[in-house]
Amino acid sequence: MKILFLSFYFSPDLSAGSFRSGGLVDALLTGWSETVDIEVITTLPNRYSSFSEEAPEVEKLPNLTIHRIKTPRHNSGMLDQSIAFFAYAKGVKKIIADHNYDLVYATSSRLMTAILGARVARKLRTPLYLDIRDIFVDTIGDVLPYKLGRAVAPFFSILERLTVTSADKVNLVSAGFLPYFQKRYPQHEFEVFTNGIDAQFLEAKPKQSLEIKNGELTVVYAGNIGDGQGLHAILPELALKFSGKLFFKVVGDGGRAQELASALRSSGCKNAVLLQPVKRDELIALYQSADVLFLHLNDFDAFTKVLPSKVFEYAATGKPIWAGVAGYAAEFITSKIQNSAVFPPCNISAAVSSFDDLEIMTRHRKDFINEFSRDRIMQKMARTLINFGQKV
Repeated sequence: MKILFLSFYFSPDLSAGSFRSGGLVDALLTGWSETVDIEVITTLPNRYSSFSEEAPEVEKLPNLTIHRIKTPRHNSGMLDQSIAFFAYAKGVKKIIADHNYDLVYATSSRLMTAILGARVARKLRTPLYLDIRDIFVDTIGDVLPYKLGRAVAPFFSILERLTVTSADKVNLVSAGFLPYFQKRYPQHEFEVFTNGIDAQFLEAKPKQSLEIKNGELTVVYAGNIGDGQGLHAILPELALKFSGKLFFKVVGDGGRAQELASALRSSGCKNAVLLQPVKRDELIALYQSADVLFLHLNDFDAFTKVLPSKVFEYAATGKPIWAGVAGYAAEFITSKIQNSAVFPPCNISAAVSSFDDLEIMTRHRKDFINEFSRDRIMQKMARTLINFGQKV
C-alpha cells in the first residue's frame, strides 16, 4: 500500500503536528513494514524563526521517503504563514506529478493542509483520511478582529464543509470537537485518536519527591507564544502578584513573543524571563528542574473544545500543573491529572487563588501514562488507517 502523507510539520521540527506525524509514521513502519510504502511531503524546519534544525530536503529510508519543501521564513503571522503554506502546496503539486497512491493521509490544524489533502485526493482519485487538529472556522473568528473575522468565517466554513464531506475517514484529535462536527456533518462517523506522551518523556521517569518545597519556586511554560496562548494577557500581572515567591521561565517563540516581552518590561516585572526554543532533550531537563508547569489558553470560545498537546508531556513529568483553560481541556485535566489546578483563562484573581490547590511535589502518574502513551495511541490509529486503506 502506497501512502501519501501530508503534514506541514515533521521531524526534526518543533511542533505538536511534527511529533504526532512522526509517531504515526513510526507506528506504520513498525507494524506494517512489509505492506506499506510511505511518501511524506512536509517542509524544512520552520516552526520558529528563532530556532532552526538542519534536515535533508530528500531523505530515503526503508519503506519511507521524506520530501522537505523550503518555505519562506515566517513569524507566525496570518499573512506570512499563508505565504509559507502556498509555497508548500506548490511543492506538493510538483512532487506528486505522475505518481500514484493507494491512500492520501493529511493532518491539519489550520484547515489548509486538509484542503490541500482533499484537492490532491480528488485529482488522484484516491481515498482520503483526514486528521483534524483544530476547528479553524471557530478559531479564526476569535483571533482576527471582530468585523474581519465575521467577514471571512463563512468562506472558510464553506471550505471546511467541502473538505470534510470529501474525506472518506475523519479523525479528531480532541473529543471536545465531536459536538461541533457531529452537528455539522451528521452523515459522518468520526474517530478520536488524541495526542499522547512521546517516548522521550516516558524514558525520563519523574524523580519522586514527596517533600513540599519552600522558598522561591520555578514555574515553567514551554511552547508557542501566540494569540492562542494569550500569555501577554495574563503573565505580566500574574508574575507581579507572585514577586519573591515564583520565578517564571517562558520557553518558546511565536507571534506574540515580542508583545509579551514588551509587557513584562513595561510592568517592571523582575521574576519572569523569556528563553528561546530548545531541543527536546533540553526541554525535558528544563521540566525536571521546574517546581510547577504552567499552561494557558486565551479566553476564546473556540478553545473550550481543544485539548492542548502540551498537557500530555506536562503530565508525564509528574510535576504540578497550573492551567488557565476552560471547557473540555478543564474537564480533562481535572478528571485525569492528579495534582493539577485549573482556573478560567485570563482571570488573574482565580489564577492566584488556584495556585494554593497545588502540592509542590513530584509524583509519578502511572495510570495517565499507561492510558496516553503516544506509541499505544498511534499503533491503534495506524491499524485503523491500514484497515481503512485495505477496504477502499
